[in-house]
Amino acid sequence: MKGLNDMSSSSIFAVLPRAAVHCRSLSPIRFLGASLIAIALVVTALPAPSQSAEQVVRGSVRDSEGAPIVGAMVSLRQGKPFHERTVFTDQAGAYQSTLRGGIPFTVRVRRLGWRDLRRADLPPLTPEAALAFDHALERETDPAALAAQLPANHWFGLLLAEIEDEGHREEFVRQCTYCHQQGSRATRLLRDDVEWEKILSLMARMGGVLSQELREKVPGLWRRAFDREQSVAALMESTPELFDLEEAASPLEDEVLRAAVDEWALGHPASMQHDLAVHPDGRVYSVDMMQDKLYRFDPETEARDAFALPHGNLPLGGVFGAASGPLPPNANAFVGPHSLQVAPDGAVWLTLALGSQLARFDAKDETWEIHDLEEGIYPHTLRFDQEGRIWYTMAVSNHVGLLDPATGKQTSIRLPASSFAQGLALRAIPIVLWLGKYFDMSGVTSGEGGGSGPPMPVPYGIDVAPDGDVWFSQLNEHRIGRIDPKTLEVEMVDTPFSAPRRLRFDSKGRLWIPGFSSGLVSRFDPESREFESYPLPIEPVGTETPYALNVHPETDHVWICGTNSDTMIRFDPERESFTVFPLPTRVTYTREVDFDEQGRVWTSNSNLPAWQIEGGMPRILRLDPTFQSVEAVGMNASAAARQ
Repeated sequence: MKGLNDMSSSSIFAVLPRAAVHCRSLSPIRFLGASLIAIALVVTALPAPSQSAEQVVRGSVRDSEGAPIVGAMVSLRQGKPFHERTVFTDQAGAYQSTLRGGIPFTVRVRRLGWRDLRRADLPPLTPEAALAFDHALERETDPAALAAQLPANHWFGLLLAEIEDEGHREEFVRQCTYCHQQGSRATRLLRDDVEWEKILSLMARMGGVLSQELREKVPGLWRRAFDREQSVAALMESTPELFDLEEAASPLEDEVLRAAVDEWALGHPASMQHDLAVHPDGRVYSVDMMQDKLYRFDPETEARDAFALPHGNLPLGGVFGAASGPLPPNANAFVGPHSLQVAPDGAVWLTLALGSQLARFDAKDETWEIHDLEEGIYPHTLRFDQEGRIWYTMAVSNHVGLLDPATGKQTSIRLPASSFAQGLALRAIPIVLWLGKYFDMSGVTSGEGGGSGPPMPVPYGIDVAPDGDVWFSQLNEHRIGRIDPKTLEVEMVDTPFSAPRRLRFDSKGRLWIPGFSSGLVSRFDPESREFESYPLPIEPVGTETPYALNVHPETDHVWICGTNSDTMIRFDPERESFTVFPLPTRVTYTREVDFDEQGRVWTSNSNLPAWQIEGGMPRILRLDPTFQSVEAVGMNASAAARQ
């Protein structure tokens, strides 16, 4: 039986009629006394208003001279595991946010060019203090500290400047940012050649395979780019605005200042919240690829449920095995959940990349149904067509698969290879995996011993057009392709940019594609076969690595991952204009994008390893572009002006 403190309000009040029936047999005085006791128990069981009600917090952020700082990020954190909400100061330096009443909290205030302000374990604010919660920031004058504030893409630019060959530069961007940011504090360490050999071998096993020529250059270019004296001087020269007080204080767009970013910790430092999906019931599902978990998160209650994935007799590392498989240290992955989507019936379907399986999770019964793939290796991204069938890419074996959940029938389509050697290598993969059960094949899969063979095509993103055609991308081949759902015929289209990754259709049937190593978003018209590309407005040019995008179903706005710059980027196709929303946590590596019914944008911080993330915890994020209305911002500005 549930205790009263565990009961919902509906179940609590359901007790009252039963108590009244029991009390009818008592005398009037005893009946009244028993009724009062029952009511008192109910009132005691309900949460105190101060523990659940949101409390408005207002204040301002100013410099040491009292001048307002525009665009400062004010982050309020509560709870374990934490929930942190970040808002921006407006043109008058004012902000407005919320806290849950009666709960201690932590505040952090951040703006490029100023020293971070942190105050931990603060007691709950009184109503008066909550409406005048002001902060003062000190200007940062140390060049090294200023450079350390820059997002990873600025530091990544130092590496790219050391690579003269254009082909090597593109390869480096595409392969060396596969799973984590390049240029974050954790990756700027100077290592010896032995350490680099270990890192590059692990990187190759996880899919980031460099050509032997470039692989040999990596340790040297790292040491040159990240030499402490030269790197800070180079960043001072390339970003003079950061070192100039007036330039650093330049205001952000009003649209950005009205936004709020909510972050919820999910998992632990050895987790990897790879993809997420918003369920029609409002809850959010996220896969922990390194710990074989499916998480369910309720934004209303902040309840977190974790469901372990069954792995049968598969070994650690799944079909790849632990020795040669794509596993970092501290991983506990047998099946490796990667991508997920909500089916028309409300079930959640997942690709199990390491297990070469698909999984169905019944959201009501909380039960699993596993489908072993009949052909193909490493199921990657999945999408549903108009008939409720599942189309999915298979990144390692160069297939696209089709599963009909109604019949269980599977179909696999082998995609074209770009050369005879590549085709031969692809067909040899099952043999290598079989041999790996009996022999140590780690040298083969890590590229050790002189060369790594021909690059693999890597089928990546996939989406279904309004007319039913299925389109996919081949990341390493710089191609997209179309599959006729009736005949299963395949047509390949070369892209005029490199590394198409996770693509999506808009309501007009146009295909939007992020260029992962080309720093752009491109619109493709399936009718005319024409591309229109738009460079992302992230400086320095060429340092952004947009992993994925999604198109809002009502506005057709394209939301793009600023995977290397700690941003989310919105593109308005009608105005052909970008809006860049800074994210508050340093080392935010975003992968998949989804929307809730309120139009808010959801994604996850999936940097691998997670300990490189500021604070060392993976998390899911929600960006609300309209958290504060125009009226609210104006009210804040007026209040700040009166101070």
